[in-house]
Amino acid sequence: MWDLLLDIDIVEGPFLMVMYVIASAFFVYLLGRGDGWPWVLTVIVLLIVGAIVGGAALWIAVNVLDAFGGPVLDAAWVWVPAASAAITIAIWNLWHSRWWRKLIAVVAIPVFVFTALLGINAAYGLDRTLGALLGLSTVDEIDLAEPEATPPPDPAEPLYQTWTPPADLPATGTVGIPSPGVPNAVSGFPARPAQVYLPPAALVADAPRLPLVIMMMGQPGEPDASFIGDVLDEYAAKHDGLAPIALVVDQLGDPMDDPLCLDTEMGDVETYIMQDVVPWARANLGVLQGRQFTTVAGYSNGGGCAAYFGAKYPEVFGNILAISPVEFAGADHSEQVLDTVFDGDPAAYDAVKPANIMAAKGSYPDTTAIFTAGENDTAYAPGVERLADAARSAGMFTVFSLIPDADHGFSGLEGGLRAGFSVLYPRLGLVAP
Repeated sequence: MWDLLLDIDIVEGPFLMVMYVIASAFFVYLLGRGDGWPWVLTVIVLLIVGAIVGGAALWIAVNVLDAFGGPVLDAAWVWVPAASAAITIAIWNLWHSRWWRKLIAVVAIPVFVFTALLGINAAYGLDRTLGALLGLSTVDEIDLAEPEATPPPDPAEPLYQTWTPPADLPATGTVGIPSPGVPNAVSGFPARPAQVYLPPAALVADAPRLPLVIMMMGQPGEPDASFIGDVLDEYAAKHDGLAPIALVVDQLGDPMDDPLCLDTEMGDVETYIMQDVVPWARANLGVLQGRQFTTVAGYSNGGGCAAYFGAKYPEVFGNILAISPVEFAGADHSEQVLDTVFDGDPAAYDAVKPANIMAAKGSYPDTTAIFTAGENDTAYAPGVERLADAARSAGMFTVFSLIPDADHGFSGLEGGLRAGFSVLYPRLGLVAP
């Protein structure tokens, strides 16, 4: 019963419409407290003041406190002032009114807040269930096979030439929390549980070794493998069940923190990814070992991490898929990061920016890099294009894809994944060049 509640669709299902209707009913009732022009003028003033207060609070949260890790969608600039205006009307109803109107006003306030939260969430489309919004997972564990002591060498022929799907090939892959989980023995980083996507070809007896994708999501966010899993299921359905195994890991620890994907006082994220995650994934997930078959991917905050790790560790990652990435760690609050993390040393800060790492290394003769951004994502797209230019100048085979009609939410993420794997599938040996 609890899982059914947490799995309620809050993006496209009827639950969202029901909440809109309930909030609207509360608002209309609260507007009916008085009559005549004095009340109409009072309502107008209250709505304007409430909207200004809400807009100012959001501006401070985004631009001063950096509470959301960067710019927010236009929907937030509509919903927050609207909810603040409605709450102001509710508060006004608490004075000189009968007890039942006071009670309705008190109940209406959290309804307005929750409805605005749902509206903003629906615009992003990234937390698709009530559980995801609350940070409560209903994903099952996946028991992994015992790892081989020494993985066999990668085959000389690409998979699309040697793979014959069995009769019992599942129609879709599966997403779950790997058991045993990814350790943090080296780094000590308090990562939340990773999720893994296993494609149909990985779910049969004598499964072939498959390419590996290590992915990181945005901030705030969680290591949710359902997005990449949905896209890879589409590709697998067209290619005899073949798709990469995707491990989605946590580079934040706390969704409201940004450790910058570095080793800092906020946590040893770089050590976690490179010395905990990568060795564990190669040993436990039944993947091909070569750098050509290993992709570091990410979205938004995680996309900036992907660009960083792919630029710094080309001997590990032969492919980069950066979807709507931040241009460099802390780009949205760079002065604060410079002062607090790098002790005011601009050279030290510059040294960890992906574009500078690419320029310093000078040549990437066998790295494929895909950078994507939503066509309507004006806050991020220019930085993404600069990253693509830097990768191209450093010798990477580089693709920059502007996703039509997409923003920084679900449309940009889904479109970026589709565009990225259209380039990567031949590179990974999953389809003919």
